[in-house]
Amino acid sequence: MNRAELIKQIRAKKSFLCVGLDPDAEKIPKHIIEEEEDPIYEFNKQIIEATAPYCVAFKPNTAFYEAYGLSGIDSLEKTIKYIKTNHPDHFLIADAKRGDIGNTSSMYAKAFFKRLNADAITVAPYMGSDSVKPFLQFENKWAIVLGLTSNEGSVDFQQQKFDGRDFYLHVIETCAKWGNENNMMFVVGATKAQMLEEIRKIAPNHFLLVPGVGAQGGSLEDVCKYGLTKDIGLLINSSRGIIYASQGEDFAEKALIEAKKMAEQMKHFIK
Repeated sequence: MNRAELIKQIRAKKSFLCVGLDPDAEKIPKHIIEEEEDPIYEFNKQIIEATAPYCVAFKPNTAFYEAYGLSGIDSLEKTIKYIKTNHPDHFLIADAKRGDIGNTSSMYAKAFFKRLNADAITVAPYMGSDSVKPFLQFENKWAIVLGLTSNEGSVDFQQQKFDGRDFYLHVIETCAKWGNENNMMFVVGATKAQMLEEIRKIAPNHFLLVPGVGAQGGSLEDVCKYGLTKDIGLLINSSRGIIYASQGEDFAEKALIEAKKMAEQMKHFIK
């Protein structure tokens, strides 16, 4: 999916919601676990169908599949194929946080872009240009670079001073030179919303993937205040707040309600 297609979907749905598909066997409703041959896939399917009308993207976090070995990987492949077949207008992000030396990153890129057919993959830039550039070699595919994350440990490196300013600003500014607004996005945590103002000075038109709204306490209003662009430029991710709104038999219905609620709030920010 290219930039124009993504923007078109956002404006058509009046939503820039991304639903994180992070299935945890300890949180999936018991009746799914007990009754289904592949409970992760079945759980995902019902969440996807419930939330698809209100979101423009899905983001499976690969750790929640890899933890279950080969069966988990199979569930991930089936989930991605299901989205691509039944909801091809949705942007598909593989949240894998890959990043290694050049030839290894090239293989990661092939795995997620060719094998799994994801539209985008999250990338850790710590090893430098050769850990990021291989992901930029695929037409209409995206590298979503970790810029400023919402976890507590972000202060250990990202917010340390380097040449008089926070290190994450150097990371975003440098990475932006390797790609462009058509093949690179940045992860910026919603709990750091005010920092978006500085980020927008060096990446004014890039899309930002923003986790942390909802369960982690981030404010949609603040994120939009500091991060919104003329092309929207934001994908707001919500995982736990939507997919685990209920752990009962009504889990899909509750997920729908939460996704719809967020989408309704987003309408006010789309002109």
